[in-house]
Amino acid sequence: MTESDVHTLTGPYVLDALPADEQARFEQHLTECAFCTTEVAELREAAVKLATQVAAPPPPALKTDVMAAIEQVRQLPPHVAGGKDELSRRRVGRRSVLTLAAAALAVAATGGIAIDQYRDKQAAVQANERVTAVLAEPDARTLHSPVNGGGQATVVVSARTDRAVVVLRDLPKLPADRTWQLWLIDPNRTAHSVGLAGGDLTTVVNGSTGKIAFGLTIEPDGGSPAPTLPAAAMIPMT
Repeated sequence: MTESDVHTLTGPYVLDALPADEQARFEQHLTECAFCTTEVAELREAAVKLATQVAAPPPPALKTDVMAAIEQVRQLPPHVAGGKDELSRRRVGRRSVLTLAAAALAVAATGGIAIDQYRDKQAAVQANERVTAVLAEPDARTLHSPVNGGGQATVVVSARTDRAVVVLRDLPKLPADRTWQLWLIDPNRTAHSVGLAGGDLTTVVNGSTGKIAFGLTIEPDGGSPAPTLPAAAMIPMT
């Protein structure tokens, strides 16, 4: 198992599916990797939720309504161009389309939540893949700093990909009119905003190569064009 492989073991570890030797190595890895520690905690929470979820049945009237509509739709008669059968076929065909459309709308109404949940899951999977790609880079470096007032900031930097993974955990709760703002500082001491955070966060930021530090500040809601000092956290990256 290579160093990059170890980041992929969070799922098997949560499910107790690792051999004893790999489990021991992974647990040692958890003491050094903030991202994997966070993902293990999130996967355990998800596993608990999945174990307690109960599927919601469709509305009781849905099947009755669909079956009643089907009984009113006859099979299409043989097609005879230009005759009464042609007119009848068009009427029945139009009614069939309307019936099917109504049934589709009913199903869509009950399935909307599932579609939204699927999209959310896909977005989470894609975000996780971006994070894992940075962590697996051979030049990835992990940097830590406490946050003033409580919490921890971790940055995993990869010059090869020009990206960094930022992990913020256990941050103090801010007033409603304040937000956390993330910065990358260049050699000229100019701060470049790379995002906002309402609280704990794991994200990938671009443009980390050549930057000398990562900063975290408290700003008015919506963010600021320049950081408000002193910073809540400052992590040297050189």
